[in-house]
Formats: sequence, C-alpha cells, structure tokens
Amino acid sequence: MLDTTEFDACVERLSDRLRAAPQSRLQQGAAAEGLALARELSRRAQRMEGAADPLRTMPDAGVFAVADQLLVAGRDLAEVLRVAGPEGAAERDVAVALVVSAGRRAGF
Repeated sequence: MLDTTEFDACVERLSDRLRAAPQSRLQQGAAAEGLALARELSRRAQRMEGAADPLRTMPDAGVFAVADQLLVAGRDLAEVLRVAGPEGAAERDVAVALVVSAGRRAGF
C-alpha cells in the first residue's frame, strides 16, 4: 500500500481553510480554485480506476460546498492511490503539487 499521508494532510488543510474562509473571499476566486482542484482530483481518480469516457464531472454545488467537495475528491483519489501501490507514487506526488499550487492561487 502506498503512503498518502502527505497528500491527505494537504487536502484536509486546504479544505479546512476553504471552510473557514469568509464568503467574500470564496466569491473572489477561492471557491472557484477549490472546485477546479476537486474536479481535477476526481478526474484523476476516475482515470486510475479505469473509468470509461466521458468521465463524470463534479457539479458546482456553490461556494459553501466546495470545501466538502474537495475533501471527498481528495479522499477518493487517496484511496485509489493507496490501492495502486508503488506505481501510484508519481501520481501522488503530482497530486500533492496540484493541491499546494491551488492553495497558493486561492491565497492560502
């Protein structure tokens, strides 16, 4: 099993920051950044699971739901990565970089 502790922590940290952010900050782009990241993590999980095209797209459930959407997508990808084993290490590292980068763009 692949260790996803760093990825899990990054996703939880960004999700917590989105959850605690004021509405104005969410509307200024932080929520859009979080949703884009959740959608990307979801796509990556679906691809690794061998899902057929077209892949399902995470819906826009509003600025107050994005933290939960990110957490769900991150946990889904983490589970797929853990099962993938050592072959998923490169994908895990890319996913960590995606989360860190999205957090910076969102201003966290």
